[in-house]
Amino acid sequence: MRPKSEQNPLHHLRPTIMTPVFPSTSTEFINAIAHYHRAEIARMAGWRDRIDRTTNWAITVVAAMLSVSLSTPTAHHGVLLFAMVLVLLLLVIEARRYRFFDVYRNRVRQMERNYFAQIFSPEKGTTDDWIHKLGDDLRRPLFLTSNSQAISRRMRRNYCWLFLILLMAWLVKTTFIRMQESATEAHIVGSVGEWVRNAAIGPVPGWIVILAVTLFYGWVLFASLRRPKGEGELAFGNVHV
Repeated sequence: MRPKSEQNPLHHLRPTIMTPVFPSTSTEFINAIAHYHRAEIARMAGWRDRIDRTTNWAITVVAAMLSVSLSTPTAHHGVLLFAMVLVLLLLVIEARRYRFFDVYRNRVRQMERNYFAQIFSPEKGTTDDWIHKLGDDLRRPLFLTSNSQAISRRMRRNYCWLFLILLMAWLVKTTFIRMQESATEAHIVGSVGEWVRNAAIGPVPGWIVILAVTLFYGWVLFASLRRPKGEGELAFGNVHV
């Protein structure tokens, strides 16, 4: 009977499974955590760049729609309502990106707060629980911020001002200037009834449009002022994004 090595000529080419090598000295551990810290910063910066790109697109949309709507008195105010919808969509996309960014930001802050800060300025009472929490987060990553919280945070930073600009432009368009077939016939709106008629969009009555805008901006105000308790580093006065 032939030996097993002769029965299978590719037996000696099979790769050998090696167990991973873990840091065994303090120097190796420092090198490992330094490289890992750099990698998490790169991922955090990548998601931060995605957030900034979404904000830039929102600013571009607002500027473009303002130019189209306010360029002539005959331009329809529905363009501004469409801009509100687009900016809201970008806000939802940015909130999702912010939730990913917050995961990597939290990991970076855990290392900086519990390891690097102890190197530069040691404090008593610091435990090693953070390293176990970091390991659990790497094994089972979870979002640390809900979608509503992320929307509120991004609303307070940038989007409340964009929505405010669109609201002011919409009020100017519907309240101060009545749309006519020619720019020479445009005039100031003189009554509430005329404003309501001017706010109509096709078959949709003006009072429905005004009510929808009022409810939407009531939600914008609520989302901007809502501050959940226990935000930790995200509390007012601390450095955060």
